[in-house]
Amino acid sequence: MAETTTEVRADIEQTRARMSGAIAELERKVDVAQRVREHPWTAVGLALGAGVALSASRTDVRAAKVTADATRETGTKLGSALDGVVAALIAGVTEAFHSRIDQTLNEVVTSIRGSTGSQDITTSRPTETPIRAD
Repeated sequence: MAETTTEVRADIEQTRARMSGAIAELERKVDVAQRVREHPWTAVGLALGAGVALSASRTDVRAAKVTADATRETGTKLGSALDGVVAALIAGVTEAFHSRIDQTLNEVVTSIRGSTGSQDITTSRPTETPIRAD
């Protein structure tokens, strides 16, 4: 079966033509927009049926519940972390404020007494941990 180059090329062209026709037919069958234009009431019925099936499955309600639970857990964890950060910040600011007041008071007393060797009139304050409201 010795085929010439011309016969092989002709066979390839025929195969291409058949494949192009088959692909075009598949594209026409799969074209949803065209199907809806051809059969609008069928499309409406299918959409309605799909909506009823999805609403009956209650998947949307379960998804909303899972999302709400995850958000609640995250909010609780975040709130606890923020409480700790705020408490530490307030403790630090309070300690710095007390230290600055003590230093200023010592400077005033020293300037009034006129001596540098006077005793520290402030008492050392123990570091207090702020009371948390949880």
